[in-house]
Amino acid sequence: MNTPASTLAASVDYTIQLIEKGAQDGATCTPDLVQAPWNFDGGAPSYGPGASMGDVIPVNTPRQGQLPQVYRDASPAELHARIMRAKQMLGDKLVILGHFYQRDEVIQYADYVGDSFQLANAAKARQDAEAIVFCGVHFMAETADLLSREDQAVILPNLAAGCSMADMANIDQVEECWEQLMELYGKEVDEDGRAQVIPVTYMNSSAALKGFCGRNGGIVCTSSNAETVLEWAFERGKRVLFFPDQHLGRNTAKAMGVPLSRMPMWNPNRPLGGNTADEVLDAQVLLWHGFCSVHKRFTVAQIEQARADYPDVRVIVHPECPMPVVDAADEYGSTDYITKAIAAAPAGSTFAIGTEINLVQRLAAEYPQHTIFCLDSVVCPCSTMYRIHPGYMAWVLDGLLDGQVINQITVSDDVAVPARVALERMLAAKPPVAGGGGAVDGAGAGAGAGAAADVTNRG
Repeated sequence: MNTPASTLAASVDYTIQLIEKGAQDGATCTPDLVQAPWNFDGGAPSYGPGASMGDVIPVNTPRQGQLPQVYRDASPAELHARIMRAKQMLGDKLVILGHFYQRDEVIQYADYVGDSFQLANAAKARQDAEAIVFCGVHFMAETADLLSREDQAVILPNLAAGCSMADMANIDQVEECWEQLMELYGKEVDEDGRAQVIPVTYMNSSAALKGFCGRNGGIVCTSSNAETVLEWAFERGKRVLFFPDQHLGRNTAKAMGVPLSRMPMWNPNRPLGGNTADEVLDAQVLLWHGFCSVHKRFTVAQIEQARADYPDVRVIVHPECPMPVVDAADEYGSTDYITKAIAAAPAGSTFAIGTEINLVQRLAAEYPQHTIFCLDSVVCPCSTMYRIHPGYMAWVLDGLLDGQVINQITVSDDVAVPARVALERMLAAKPPVAGGGGAVDGAGAGAGAGAAADVTNRG
């Protein structure tokens, strides 16, 4: 593998290869992780190996056709040469965005590195770019298309890079849920002029769900600004319908003082979500039955083991983790919060991190003065982020050199117009200047406020 040593130091893909060859101690969640992602293209849809491999995938999930043979056969050095040639020739006409959870073999080519909303805003800030190659997953590319100019092409290198959490709430299910809620609550505002229920969708959702929120008085949130958004919603409505991630909704609302008894789960496969009418009427936050399979892997037992091994350890987890894990951790916050906490820590600090392994291993390589490790000792990356590979990048970039836009992601106007309304509401919902919130709110307004300055600019 002709990959720079600096990249290998943080490479989860290389770690997986060493483990499966018996050249390094450790365990992976499946030996299929050593295979190239194009081995899982075509045929029946699947999320592929990794954390989401056991999740049920919708039959209409976008599929990636077979990558041309020349890219499947190319060595890492050949792919590197193709990608660098395209970057040089396209110049400012191209911007490559890399999500924190991407493999390092991809991140090395990114002009900007950040979370989904930071990267969408980075795309928005690059008005000179004609093509935006988004190395992330489908909903992220959709958001970039919503926020970019109409004449800019947003490209997802592998169409099979979806998101199992986003797929756990589709527009038909949410519309059916809304109809049931309207029948029970009615559509009249209360004596204070508040709506009966306000829909809130996490950024990790389809453009269709963002559009639903825009049409129905709702809003979008990120993991950095969820508390601010819920405050906005409670000012305007008696209740909140929060989708698709139950854990972010529960952890945030609990920190705001909402009792668990008033946060029933909504299972879209059951009448009234599996609740009684009284439970739904008494609800303050209705939590959709969705989750992130990466963050669901973290447990209290892992935290206890980290504390036993390192008594001075600082445990930070993502708010998509289950509530007992968040409660047992020292802190919780977005990927932006985690990276800033590590950057600000005194040398010699020890961190156990509960988020995706690619980010954790990269932080460990970037900050060798600290001891940084993933709470989950089993290497199990995000299945869908793992679907992006330099082979697909070289393919779509060569296409641009030939005047061909491959794998363009577009959101139709009937969805895009209300989706932008929900996003603009989020941008207008500013967190308090000082104060009072939990670690999620304290994670900083960067992603929530849409400040592209918080994104790492590698251009």
